[in-house]
Amino acid sequence: MATIVSRSRWHTINSFKRHTALEVHNPEGGEDKISNLHDSILLHILSYLPTREVVGTCILSTRWKNLWTCVENIDFDDSFLYSSRVFGYPMKVTTFMHFVHRFLQLREESDIKKFRLSCRVCFSASHVCSWLSIVIRHNVQDLDLCLFVEEPFMLPQCVFSSKTLTSLKLEMNCVLELPTSTCFPFLKTLHLCLVTFRDDSSTQRLLSSCPILRELAILDCEWMNLKLVAISISSLKSLIIDDLPFFGSTDDLNGCKIKIDAASLTFLKYSGYLSNEICLYNLSSSVNASIHIPILYEKRNQIAFRAVKLFRGLHKISAARISSRAIESLFIADIEKDRLPIFYNLTHLELSMELENHSIGPLKELLQCLPKLQSLHFSEGLDPCMHLCEDDWNLRSVPPCFLSSLKTVKYSNFHGNDTEISFLRNLLEIALVLEKLNIVCSKRPFGDLKKQKEVEDQLRSGHGGSVSCAIKFIFQQADILQALAVDPALQFLVPFTSATPCFSTLLGSVIFGIDAW
Repeated sequence: MATIVSRSRWHTINSFKRHTALEVHNPEGGEDKISNLHDSILLHILSYLPTREVVGTCILSTRWKNLWTCVENIDFDDSFLYSSRVFGYPMKVTTFMHFVHRFLQLREESDIKKFRLSCRVCFSASHVCSWLSIVIRHNVQDLDLCLFVEEPFMLPQCVFSSKTLTSLKLEMNCVLELPTSTCFPFLKTLHLCLVTFRDDSSTQRLLSSCPILRELAILDCEWMNLKLVAISISSLKSLIIDDLPFFGSTDDLNGCKIKIDAASLTFLKYSGYLSNEICLYNLSSSVNASIHIPILYEKRNQIAFRAVKLFRGLHKISAARISSRAIESLFIADIEKDRLPIFYNLTHLELSMELENHSIGPLKELLQCLPKLQSLHFSEGLDPCMHLCEDDWNLRSVPPCFLSSLKTVKYSNFHGNDTEISFLRNLLEIALVLEKLNIVCSKRPFGDLKKQKEVEDQLRSGHGGSVSCAIKFIFQQADILQALAVDPALQFLVPFTSATPCFSTLLGSVIFGIDAW
């Protein structure tokens, strides 16, 4: 679930509160500028705080005492009750429930922009429904619910007929009970997490009630009661389906069929064992896809068949982030290679996992299907235990993209071992039009220009390849900060590196003679 405020911003706000307390109660310290701020500015600052902190902050000044009744963003979270330092749990739960109820009852009649509730739903189920009814009456736009359910629970019907909701995020570990009628005329974002879908008809009714939906995320949900679901939303831009982790038996791979027809889609992410069959229709060339498919060896042929079918539906995509496991699943021995399409539009490929020995063969096969590839990124590098054989990267049939279109290769997590150098040297030999090889170093010794030159000489020691390819070593920001931390004369620069990314790049160039990433 999305967080309300980042850790750094949380510290900034708490610092603001401490300084505010000093200025309000110490008029001799100078001009009190904080108390003179306009209410709209104060409310904007308060909007980043959990609601308990909002109320606590408003007691610092008489002028602020009623500000909490006007905040547009409300955030209730009962997780503090489960700390080992909190005693008298039943009484604390009652106090929390009373606080939420009183806050909503005493709040002004102005609209609520965002409402987040994270709590256990046990004997307080009726109270939760009451709170949500109040929030819906206040025309809430963004509703974020994280409910830990111990027995069957149904959200109030008003949630599913809201005319003001633009974002609904629901995390609830139980069956998703839906009313006979649902309508979200202005809903643009829908996230469902941990819910169990009741049946085909109610699930289809929910998905069909969002005519202008742009973002749909279905995370770790149970599909076992479903046979067929169609996600056919012409306005949909982003779709995320996460079926991990897998706790069932291999028989559970006989899941439902999910038909996805989304002509406007620009981002698709799938992670899972393909326990449900994914069928894609009418995807455009502007789609950026991210695919991760672990392999269950007991069902590898079934998974491979579904993986090939999934990728056939992606044949128009322009960019992809694919795990090595997903690539392996495409080339299981019993599946014919020619069933995979040619990806004529795909120009950027990122490998999202470490490359292992058994991934090399499938990767070489996949590259044969990417004739227009321009950019290749090994985001996690090679498996540290990997040992290349002589023919592992010597391609008998060089992929067409290596001869005509591949311009940029980026290799991350570079340690400088013999296997990596051999791998990249072989790549340089066969990539005839390569213009850039960017190497993101994993440790500080490569900040040494002499060491970089030695590695570059080894990479260029092969025969053939592009003679004009520029090799660039990139230093990570974390190592720049480490270098600054050990030099007292430069420690004053540390805050600037987080505030201004461009400043980090400049520091990397000055300190190490290389670029910062």
